[in-house]
Amino acid sequence: MAPVGPQSAHRRRRADRVARIVTPAEPARRQEAGRLREPVLWGVVVGLLQAASPLAFWWLDRATVYALGLALIAAVYIGFAVADGRASVIVVESSVAAVFVVLAAVGVTGSAWLLVVGYIGHGLKDLWQHRSHYVANTRWWPPFCLVVDWVLAAVMVALIMLSIHFHD
Repeated sequence: MAPVGPQSAHRRRRADRVARIVTPAEPARRQEAGRLREPVLWGVVVGLLQAASPLAFWWLDRATVYALGLALIAAVYIGFAVADGRASVIVVESSVAAVFVVLAAVGVTGSAWLLVVGYIGHGLKDLWQHRSHYVANTRWWPPFCLVVDWVLAAVMVALIMLSIHFHD
């Protein structure tokens, strides 16, 4: 049986306060999650729009439209690298973008799975950028772009599984 009376109520309130003590890192994690909410939500919206983009370019193969998108978003980091100003960062980001451009070019006529791999890979590159801040001042871009990449990759996987053709 639990004790009753003013002292026991005081002990319960004190125990409640102790249970609610947060670690010093917890507010920072909550603040980070709050800062990520908007780029992530916009990433879902833009990812779905990008998944529907072949409808706007009906005269092109679905694979061509998705490949152009992969090349475009890979090249954005070159702009961030130039803004960063360090020559080594410009070289690295240009080299990484070139790999994605080649993968996109092969994906125009190759398997649609190559484009899925490209978008997943670019999302992993975004995750690395978000955690390392290798290129300065990218703030909200990496989480936004990661979500765009992975939403589009998920839609592409669904289309492949539904036997939707990427090449005419």
